[in-house]
Amino acid sequence: MLSTADHPPVATAHVSPPSLRPYQREAVARVVEYFRGSDAPAVVVLPTGSGKSLVIAELARLARGRVLVLAHVRELVEQNHAKYLAYGLEADIFSAGLGRRESSRQVVFGSVQSVVRHLGTVSDTESAHGPFTLLVIDECHRVSLEEDSSYRRVIEHLRQHNPHLKVLGLTATPYRLGQGFIYQQHYHGMVRGDENCFFAACVFEQPLRLMVRQGYLAQPLKVDAAVERYDFSLVAPGSSGLFREEELNRVVAGSRATPGIIAEVIERARERCGVMIFAATVAHAEEVLGYLPAEQAALVTGDTVSEERTRLIEAFKARHIKYLVNVSVLTTGFDAPHVDLIAILRPTESVGLYQQIVGRGLRLAEGKQDCLILDYAGNPWDLYAPEVGSPRPNSDSEPVQVECPACGHANLFWGKRDGEVIIEHYGRRCQGLVDAWGANDQHEAVGAPGVARQQCSFRFRFKTCGECGAENDIAARRCHGCQVLLVDADDKLRDALKLKDARVLRVSGMQLEAGVNGRGLPRLKVTYHDEDGTTLSEWFALETAAQRRAFAAAFLRHHVRAPGVSWSPTTAQQVCDEQWRLRAPDFVVGRRVGRHWQIREKLFDYAGRYRKADSAG
Repeated sequence: MLSTADHPPVATAHVSPPSLRPYQREAVARVVEYFRGSDAPAVVVLPTGSGKSLVIAELARLARGRVLVLAHVRELVEQNHAKYLAYGLEADIFSAGLGRRESSRQVVFGSVQSVVRHLGTVSDTESAHGPFTLLVIDECHRVSLEEDSSYRRVIEHLRQHNPHLKVLGLTATPYRLGQGFIYQQHYHGMVRGDENCFFAACVFEQPLRLMVRQGYLAQPLKVDAAVERYDFSLVAPGSSGLFREEELNRVVAGSRATPGIIAEVIERARERCGVMIFAATVAHAEEVLGYLPAEQAALVTGDTVSEERTRLIEAFKARHIKYLVNVSVLTTGFDAPHVDLIAILRPTESVGLYQQIVGRGLRLAEGKQDCLILDYAGNPWDLYAPEVGSPRPNSDSEPVQVECPACGHANLFWGKRDGEVIIEHYGRRCQGLVDAWGANDQHEAVGAPGVARQQCSFRFRFKTCGECGAENDIAARRCHGCQVLLVDADDKLRDALKLKDARVLRVSGMQLEAGVNGRGLPRLKVTYHDEDGTTLSEWFALETAAQRRAFAAAFLRHHVRAPGVSWSPTTAQQVCDEQWRLRAPDFVVGRRVGRHWQIREKLFDYAGRYRKADSAG
């Protein structure tokens, strides 16, 4: 349990506790308040350099029960432990990397690799302090959805001894590559991740922009490099979501751009104190090192032996060397406040990794005003507003704000715009939270105990249940309304192809025409055609308000590229003039009725075994 009442373990000597900044105090208070009413795992988001260790120490001090603090590298274990000792309190360390395996005290700081190998020892049921009541995970974006992963195994073991275990994660980057946001709900009243997220809620977040404005972090100055950049545009991540080393080497090995890039880094670093260079591969890093002043530069990789790595890092922190080149090893758990120039010579797979890299240079130091960010890899990430947690659907997508027609929540989705007009977005469901009186699911509750909220039910894109008419997510297998198994899109196509009176079009284009029917009344004709020129058509009237409402429900809601964005055409010609707002379905199924064909099914967002049209339009 956590309490704002002061129940600290006995200190070895009287020491005044460190002073917390206002946002750190608020973070602690929100965690305490949240866990009073919920056992669901929670997250606190604090930027790199904001003092997560101090928040952890304060929470451990306030805890009434036993506390385990986990991290994935020994540097973080050591930092967090040191902040707790600053209170004049004692705590154990369980980390093979630090040469200590202690777990008898009330508070234990450990590395997840060591703890997961000795679960019985760490969670000794005979401990005088009882079972662990609070588990704190630093860099919690590393907690996997896989139940057999190290963190999940530790959590499950501790829960067997205490079903009411409180699990708190802290991170500067609350997203995972390929997953998106690691938590479901945000205390500001929005949904970030899906119901599969391990963490139920973010209970506090301190924005990076605010930290910089308030003077707690150095200002990042990202500048456009004047020399040639590396072209990583044709390099795609592998199935794991990570770039392959051989692909990166193909771009950077012996690149004519490297000498010029390093020359510019050296020139811009003349008045700088500490320079970190993030290379793409080991071979690339070794080449970069060769262009730097030998007596002022060093290289650290995953293969650097521990003693040598420690020596080089200490020399860099002491400013005996100015340039530190590395390959994917100094993105977390590394603290050198004097760093004031970051050179990025590699593509970053995720906004989280990009933030971790830039974060190495944002800590404050005497005489330091800002940190220069030189990006030679064309990374697209916005340091201040990485607000979209789902993977970027394509290279020209950008965050766009879409208001929910049902609850008014300002959603942020990937999309495309033409000036101020949103022409397309990829959002599926409103991210807003609305009151849900009577709800009792712990995963639904965010913020103050007793305030039940749930995700707004409005869906921008959906598939309709044929049994009850409920709108479901486009990837749903079972209806959330009646629980019936939804008909698979491939099954629909296969069944239609077996029928003699059915026509299935693999849509390669959609044509709109404003005309009149046989009685001279204005109508909108929509024609779909496949790669062979076979067509199916449908007609709509827009003369009356009722007809326009029917058109919006039957056609617009499915076809608009930016659903939810206000657009209410009143004539067939207006629809034709603004056809750029519309998208064609992937497949259309028609059935013969007498001498005519009638469209029975249109499949959007298709992902199955049948080939879609090679091109549209």
